[in-house]
Amino acid sequence: MTREADQELPSLSRRASEEEEEEEKECAMDDLSSCPFCSLSVPCGELERHANGHFEDEEAAEDAELARRIAIAPPSPPLTMTDRLGTDKLKEVNCHKAAEVEATRCDGRTPGDVEDEIFHLVSLQMISSFYKIEDGLMALLKRRLESEAEKSTCIICSYLDHFESIESEDVGWGCGWRNIQMLSSHLLVERQEAKEGLFGGSGFVPDIVSLQRWLEIAWKRGFDEVGSEHFNHKIYGSSSWIGTTECAALFRSFGLRARIVDFGPKNLESLFLSVPGSRIDSENVEARGKKNAVQIHGPMDRYLAKRKRISPEVCSSIGHTGCSYIQPDQVSDRSNEDLGVSSARSSKGQEVLTDWVWRYFSDKSFIDNSFSCVSISRRTPLYFQHDGHSRTIVGIQVIHQPKGIQKYNLLVLDPAHRTATLERSLKRNAGWQKLIKRGIRTLKKPQYQLCYIDPGIAKGEELEQLKTMDSVYIEI
Repeated sequence: MTREADQELPSLSRRASEEEEEEEKECAMDDLSSCPFCSLSVPCGELERHANGHFEDEEAAEDAELARRIAIAPPSPPLTMTDRLGTDKLKEVNCHKAAEVEATRCDGRTPGDVEDEIFHLVSLQMISSFYKIEDGLMALLKRRLESEAEKSTCIICSYLDHFESIESEDVGWGCGWRNIQMLSSHLLVERQEAKEGLFGGSGFVPDIVSLQRWLEIAWKRGFDEVGSEHFNHKIYGSSSWIGTTECAALFRSFGLRARIVDFGPKNLESLFLSVPGSRIDSENVEARGKKNAVQIHGPMDRYLAKRKRISPEVCSSIGHTGCSYIQPDQVSDRSNEDLGVSSARSSKGQEVLTDWVWRYFSDKSFIDNSFSCVSISRRTPLYFQHDGHSRTIVGIQVIHQPKGIQKYNLLVLDPAHRTATLERSLKRNAGWQKLIKRGIRTLKKPQYQLCYIDPGIAKGEELEQLKTMDSVYIEI
């Protein structure tokens, strides 16, 4: 073969190789497809892997965001009282609420720590389990009161669910939280403005650990700063006793007008009722004449910064003017001023308390039917505190006895009682009186305290004023 032929062979080989590469490129161009997510052209064989990569990136971003939220969320103690029924549905509702809260943040600012806690708590709080009475507890009580043979007049609140202390969870310390839950059950059903604001608009009564977190948030927002300091600003996950002041601070933080009333003898006016389980120094009680002799050991109501002393003669007014009340023996339209002196009549000691409770529930502006032997009041139940325990007053009964004598019974629900027992005794009409009725002779404590909630929502300057705990002191 000649030299020219030898040189021509490699040249032909290179041209053939270049032609093959060109054909492969043309074929590859024919097999390219456009990614539906980023519009990038990729080979058909690689399109699925490329498209899936977009989802992996999105999931990684979502996982990173979830990790960030978990990192800034407060730690949770073990859940003990959660209602396992309908948990998935509750989580869906709560997440929706949380999304609504997040959607309101449209100013681009970074939310503060308290706002973050509220945001997470709205989505993470759990409903409290409780024994639901099918016919309604207050409806059962109304029927029993109507069936009593003796002549009486009764006034009860419109709705309430009973929350009992659970032996393995809160017996011995949880009565204050259970009373808050009872008040909350009433507010969520009877007051639309409260339902919209309470607990982030969740629409249900949270469990105790969630309520503890709401109280800590109230403290961080400036409600009851002195009480917060006593607890070292921490209550979440603890079994510390609470009382009327903590109840008021919690509800006030949602703009609700929670009011406190103290009842006690004159020589104890400078002191305030302690939490359940606290004690009074009996030796110092005997040391009369020393204003600060009696010492209350407990974290709450001695921190009340303001108080107004009211004598028994005007104790029934409860701060309202121009109101009319149902009289124990008749329906009357007499003014509040006319009732001032007569309410004191021969009232001594704890009769002042029962008189006050009667006039609280019998305010005719809150009564739906004042001519029935059992009337329904739209007043909130009363958080009822005394040394050693707290309960909930849901109404009052006056029994008309011979010679014009009237006997009062407070109608009280106790967190220490089993709800199933209450239901059974009411349905059978056997033994319920011992569980619910409390006469004057049972009121043996030297001091009592009540918390009730007036209608409406406080805003602006009024809300700021509610941050300072105050009370009305009534001498008994």
